[in-house]
Amino acid sequence: MGHSAERDEADTNRRVEMTSGNLAFAEAMRQINPDVVAAYPITPSTEIPMRFAEYVANGDVDTRYVAVESEHSAITACVGASVAGGRVMTASSANGVALMHEIFPIAASFRAPIVFGLVNRSLGAPVNIHCDHSDSMPERDSGWVQIYCEDAQEVYDTVMLSVRLAEHPDVLTPVFVCQDGFITSHCYEPVEFLQDESVRQFVGTREPRYPLLDVDNPVSYGSFTMSEHYFEIKRNQIEGLNNVSRVYRELSDEYVALSGREYPMIDRYMTDDADYVVVIMSSATGVVKDVVDDLRREGVRAGCLRVRMYRPFPSGEVREALSGKKCVAVLDRSASPGGVAPLAAEIKSALYMSPDRVPVFDYIFGLGGRDFFPDDARRVFQDLMDMRYEDGARYIGLLEEDD
Repeated sequence: MGHSAERDEADTNRRVEMTSGNLAFAEAMRQINPDVVAAYPITPSTEIPMRFAEYVANGDVDTRYVAVESEHSAITACVGASVAGGRVMTASSANGVALMHEIFPIAASFRAPIVFGLVNRSLGAPVNIHCDHSDSMPERDSGWVQIYCEDAQEVYDTVMLSVRLAEHPDVLTPVFVCQDGFITSHCYEPVEFLQDESVRQFVGTREPRYPLLDVDNPVSYGSFTMSEHYFEIKRNQIEGLNNVSRVYRELSDEYVALSGREYPMIDRYMTDDADYVVVIMSSATGVVKDVVDDLRREGVRAGCLRVRMYRPFPSGEVREALSGKKCVAVLDRSASPGGVAPLAAEIKSALYMSPDRVPVFDYIFGLGGRDFFPDDARRVFQDLMDMRYEDGARYIGLLEEDD
């Protein structure tokens, strides 16, 4: 079969390699060539700054790489470089993210468009280096965009989109690009990369607003603010997040035209006619989709809804996707001790104004990297079909359940 001229041109615009989520992120950084990267490596995100430092040392980029003494120093340096007008990126995980916590709201309030590779890992104690979302979820109210990726291809593409999104004049908000530690970050799979020139044309160059180093138009960052102005400043910051959904859709359409790959804020898998839907995020989605396929063959109208953009939360889209269902289960890879788990809380809030009040079951799974199997997903769907509701969250895969 012959190829069209458009297809031939598209084929020259990309290359496919076996790589991991971490290395795909680092390759995206190389192609973007940010002005400043400040980082303090921590497992399982170590490969991102390590590989990028090699690019710097080999002269593949002209980025200023800042080796610092802690994660707190890393994010502080990133904020300083960003408000000075630079395009800035970094990465971290787990306790490193926790150490940065003080600076995250400052970065958001300064409208510093940093792109941050957050490789999800559990927070101690006890010490555990494997995946759950207990490091990113505590930052859900820090004012950053949060996007959760299912695989390495999505990590790569999301970095491109995030640079444009963060720097858009209607947004000017930092972005977390999240991927599951070791599951996505270290496992190898085929990833289709764009050519360097295509990336440069897509991301363009940053045109900073109110840069600190513009001596002809002096500005101040970090000033003390009394109540006369503080409220308005925070309201202005929130408006940047409110603009994310609109701007993201515009950028997504542009990226589809370039790459052929589309990443909506929520990923609906057989949800349109589904009676029972499982809501989940990140890498475990594939397990649920496989079980959905099996159940469909058995005559059960099952579906899977993956939340890709957690902040700002796409409540309207979620409500539309889940309204009219018989029952919904929400699977959280983090807990909120004493409260409702983060994803479940958002889903329940989104459905609160739905006229049919869809029942929502809460589940917590995969803490500390505990495996999530097809039998686990099937058990959740069986609970939905049996309407076995319990007040409070249920736990999937606890050892005592296997005894």
